[in-house]
Amino acid sequence: MSGMDKIHNAAEDLKGKVKEGVGKLTDNERLEAEGQADQASASAKQAGEKVKDAAGDVKDALTD
Repeated sequence: MSGMDKIHNAAEDLKGKVKEGVGKLTDNERLEAEGQADQASASAKQAGEKVKDAAGDVKDALTD
């Protein structure tokens, strides 16, 4: 995973946590749900990047 991808995913996760927190404080269910969706999206992207990294490691191991 590139450094920029990590930063982008972490920022998206943080944005989701903030939205969820503000939604809870203001009793805004829509904002809370958006925050949870942002966090889920960031987690899915991170998992996808980890799979790509692992596949690259396997490829490197096989070619060495």
